[in-house]
Amino acid sequence: MDQAVTHEHDMQPGYRRRIRIEPGAGHVRALLEDDFHSMAVTLHIAEGIVTAVEPEVERAPWTTCPGAEAQLRQTFTGLPLAEVTARRDKKSNCTHLHDIAVLAAAHASDEANTSYDFFASDPVDGVRILELLRGGELLLRWREHNGVLEHPTDLAGRTLPTLRDWIAGLPVTEQEPARLLQWASMVAHGRLIPMDQQSTASALPANCYTLQPERAAVALRVGRVFDFSDGSRVPLAVFDERIARD
Repeated sequence: MDQAVTHEHDMQPGYRRRIRIEPGAGHVRALLEDDFHSMAVTLHIAEGIVTAVEPEVERAPWTTCPGAEAQLRQTFTGLPLAEVTARRDKKSNCTHLHDIAVLAAAHASDEANTSYDFFASDPVDGVRILELLRGGELLLRWREHNGVLEHPTDLAGRTLPTLRDWIAGLPVTEQEPARLLQWASMVAHGRLIPMDQQSTASALPANCYTLQPERAAVALRVGRVFDFSDGSRVPLAVFDERIARD
C-alpha cells in the first residue's frame, strides 16, 4: 500500500494520477487512478501465457465503459506475455485498461512493486509543470508553455502529441517513464474542458471502446470526476481500503 507522496506542488491545483504494478506468483496486477478513472487489471500467467485477464472498473467517464472489460479479455487472453503489446486493438478497447494491461505484462517478472505518481499543474499564464515520481522520487519534470514544451532543453519546441519518435530514441529504461508522463499530461487537459463540451460521445474522435460509433450513440457521461488537489483523497485509496477490509 502506498503512502501519500509529498512534494513542492502539494495542494496546488492540478491533475494527479497514480499507477502501481504489483507482480506476484502466477499473476501481475496494475492499478490506475486519476481525476477521471479508477481501474485495475490482473493478468494470470502460466508458463509465459496469459491464461486469464481480470479487469476492474471502479470509476470511468461513460456508462458504456464497463463493457470494455469483455473486450480486454478477448484481446489478451491466451497470448504469450511478450505479445501483450500496445499494438493490440487499442482503439477497440478502453485505452486505459489496455495500457495498464500492457504495463502489467512488462513488469510480470519483477520482484517488487513499482509505483508512479504524476502531477500536471493547472496552467498559470499558459505554463504547466508536468512531473513524474517513481517510488516517491522525482524522475521527470517538464515545463510547457501554451502547449509547447520548453524544458528540458532536448524537448524544447516539441508538443506532447509529437513525442513518439523522441521517446523511441531514449534508452530502453527511460522510455516507459517518458511515455507514461506524456500520456498522463495529455489526459490532464480534461480538467480544463467544460463538462458540457465533453459529454457528447458521438462528437468525439473514435479513439476507444466507448467512442466507437455503435456505442457513442448511446453512451452517457457519468461525471464522477475527483479533484485530488486538496489532499482529502489519495489516488488508489479505494483499492487499498478494499485490501485492508479483506
